Amino acid sequence: MTAETQIKETVTNNDVVLFMKGTKSMPQCGFSSRVAGVLNFMGVEYQDVNVLADEEIRQGIKDYSDWPTIPQLYVKGEFVGGCDIITEMTLSGELDTLFSENGVTFDKDAADKIREANA
Repeated sequence: MTAETQIKETVTNNDVVLFMKGTKSMPQCGFSSRVAGVLNFMGVEYQDVNVLADEEIRQGIKDYSDWPTIPQLYVKGEFVGGCDIITEMTLSGELDTLFSENGVTFDKDAADKIREANA
């Protein structure tokens, strides 16, 4: 199976996917840690893909999304963005809307707490 096929299957078969350095329980970089931390705090169920474990996936996800950096968040098969975009969307409430519109369960109170702490 090619990296592209594997990536496509992963983003198609999971509602929320985070391509990251490390895992959701043990991130290996600050940017991956921030996005995983937001998702974990908000109680979002998501598939984590450790790009450090497979060089073909690490390069393949950059080609697949035409986005040069990791982490990368996908919701319902669509590329959402990296760390800065996810941070902005979390603070503006756009991430809540995206999850709600796509039937992704999350803790609204936790999302509000993130915004309160960063106000």
